[in-house]
Amino acid sequence: MATPFMKKIGISTSLVAACVLTGFSSHALAMSPFQATYQFSYNGKNMGSATRTLTQNGNNWTYVFAAKAAAIASATETSRFGFSNEQIQSKDFSRNSKILVHNDTMTIKFNPSAKTINTNKRDKARSFAWKAGALDELNAELQVREDLKGSGLKSSYLIADAKGLDTRRFVKQGNESVKTSYGTFDTIKVVLTHDNKSKQSVFWLAPKLDYLPVKMSHQDGKTSYNLSLTGYKK
Repeated sequence: MATPFMKKIGISTSLVAACVLTGFSSHALAMSPFQATYQFSYNGKNMGSATRTLTQNGNNWTYVFAAKAAAIASATETSRFGFSNEQIQSKDFSRNSKILVHNDTMTIKFNPSAKTINTNKRDKARSFAWKAGALDELNAELQVREDLKGSGLKSSYLIADAKGLDTRRFVKQGNESVKTSYGTFDTIKVVLTHDNKSKQSVFWLAPKLDYLPVKMSHQDGKTSYNLSLTGYKK
């Protein structure tokens, strides 16, 4: 049961929505370190906890997403990048997951000077062309949040995975008030569109918390999971 969850949770939680700001007043704030904690449920059952942590050392930024389901499964994603002129410059990304005694890893190395992206998943190495604006599954969330605060959302985002660059789009579906154990927030509801119609990812972003996702839901056929905010600090 944990296997499909841990494979999907990173990307779906990492890609926070892109949308046009309507109905909320806001002012641009510089990206800054934070930590957020979540409770997650799988097929309606509480399974464990997850965290997002952003740290900074000069212009070297590190963003980590970690989730754990008791002693059954765990997953950690780490993105390292630079940031200037409101744009993220991806450096490297890694994912490590463990299901019982089985481990799985993936790495992505961005090399804009050589115009290549090199990946390795399950000891299978690949290389493909780098493109300006290329992001990973995790720092894409931060880029979208910065765009919301700045000049506006892009029509699409280039996201690297093990096999190549993929174009992602997000669709706004209105505003909602969301209650979590950390509090109740006015949010923007956004849907991540999938080519596979049996999949749907929904995100609720809170402008009050710098567009942090305070809730998310992912449906894949008969499988579903949810995240709900339990804590936040800067």
